Amino acid sequence: MQAFKFELQPDGEQERRMPKFSGSCRFVFNKALAIQKENFEAGNKFISYVSMAKQLTEWRNSAETPWLKEAPCHPLQHALKDLERAYKNFFAKRADFPRFKKKGHRSSFRYPDPIQIKLDQDNSRIFLPKLGWMRYRKSRKVLGELRNVTVSNNGKKWFVSIQTEQEVEKPVTSAKTAIGIDVGIARFATMNDGSYIAPLNSFKKQQLRLAKHQRRMSHKVKFSNNWKKAKAKVQKIHTDIANVRKDFLHKITTTISKNHALVCIEDLQVSAMSKSARGTKEQPGRMVRKKSRLNRGILDQGWGLFRQQLEYKLKWNGGLFLAVPPHHTSSTCPRCDFVSKDNRQTQEQFKCLGCGYKNNADVVGAMNVLERGHRLLACGETVKLCRSEKQEPTEVKSARF
Repeated sequence: MQAFKFELQPDGEQERRMPKFSGSCRFVFNKALAIQKENFEAGNKFISYVSMAKQLTEWRNSAETPWLKEAPCHPLQHALKDLERAYKNFFAKRADFPRFKKKGHRSSFRYPDPIQIKLDQDNSRIFLPKLGWMRYRKSRKVLGELRNVTVSNNGKKWFVSIQTEQEVEKPVTSAKTAIGIDVGIARFATMNDGSYIAPLNSFKKQQLRLAKHQRRMSHKVKFSNNWKKAKAKVQKIHTDIANVRKDFLHKITTTISKNHALVCIEDLQVSAMSKSARGTKEQPGRMVRKKSRLNRGILDQGWGLFRQQLEYKLKWNGGLFLAVPPHHTSSTCPRCDFVSKDNRQTQEQFKCLGCGYKNNADVVGAMNVLERGHRLLACGETVKLCRSEKQEPTEVKSARF
């Protein structure tokens, strides 16, 4: 399965219809979620998709919501399937409880039936029900058999994501090397051989400009024409920041995945690392401003997207991706396995108190990451985390790879 995303070039009528279609899908999702909540509070069982789809037919034929008939039926049905999947993820403890969708936030709708979709790649156009033929900016050829199409909005632009399915031979990489990567803020990615990639800091570069336009927006009357213009400028800056970050990550992950057969990184829980330190009224947090700056720095790097891109690109190229436990990677000596928080004397400098080994702390972390990857790869053996004077070696038996 692979997705190909392109920018759409709609005419005036199509551009007016797409926000209506996404709004109709949002309305169906929120209305169904409200019914599910009332049903749960009444002590009844979960309403299945089939039962909810019957109610959707009533909503489309109701005099209160006649505009639902203007939207294509299948995207509305798929909104109900999205809600059912969100509940299943919640019950399986894979996600939080489903929340109501907000207007203007990730507006999208999906055509799940490939029979209703036509793709004309020679003329760079696509046919979608109740939208007709629409041109798109063709940047590459769509490969495989079409499965579904998702239309989404980002700022003032609309995009189409075409998901296809194809059979491919299992790739075999020509690379022979293995690499360990330690991610950080001062250095975005440090390799075990001592090389590193400097951080881009796309948000930090635009922070002052973004704050200026946000202040201007706050001085406007909410929902007025001037407020909408100011909001569009703020959205444009956010879009530019995200696009620059994605471009940076795509380039470095493509290079890494093509040049290495094995890539090991730390299994970091970014959401937990970037939690606010504000605390509560009864127990207020400490050093909140400093932690806030650290959180901005962490989220500006895009570690989660970096890992995601590395994982699927290595699969495409026939390589292997391993995520290893991150405990004590920068405080464990790669020569004698001695661990102590005092080994890392500063942010950059590492000096082992056991054997005197010296190196950059990020390089030491990358070396330990690679060593743990090799240990996990060898018959699924456990990973020794530390060896200190006062503590016996501890082991971890689980890692995701």
